[in-house]
Amino acid sequence: MEILAALLGLLGGILAGLFGVGGGILFVPTLVLVLGLTQVHAEATSLLAILPAVVAGAWRQQRYGNVDWRAALIVGLGSIAGVEGGVELAKALSEDVLRRLFAVFMFVVAASLAWRAFRAQPAYPSDDDSDRSRGPSFRRV
Repeated sequence: MEILAALLGLLGGILAGLFGVGGGILFVPTLVLVLGLTQVHAEATSLLAILPAVVAGAWRQQRYGNVDWRAALIVGLGSIAGVEGGVELAKALSEDVLRRLFAVFMFVVAASLAWRAFRAQPAYPSDDDSDRSRGPSFRRV
């Protein structure tokens, strides 16, 4: 079980560094389905397990000048109240309802990301993109 948990941490760290996600996307389902934790225990464990990746990732991104410290502080302070309320709500819900809500949340996030990805224009269009009616084009390297 320890090796599986370490592999989960490695994969979660890669996703956190690559996409800026907190790891819950990977941690919670894996802790439930593979390691056999309850939904509540998986969510609580995920909150603690992501701390090392958050610290390392923020430190590394800060070195590149990518961290907006003011925004991070505001969001972070707001999340303290939010997580307190979320924990109380999670304790009040049944395991089945909590698992279903998590699944719906994951589906909504995935659908939203997919919708934005397919509708988005390229962030850095090439100079030869004179005809935008054909949609985004990709420059060959």
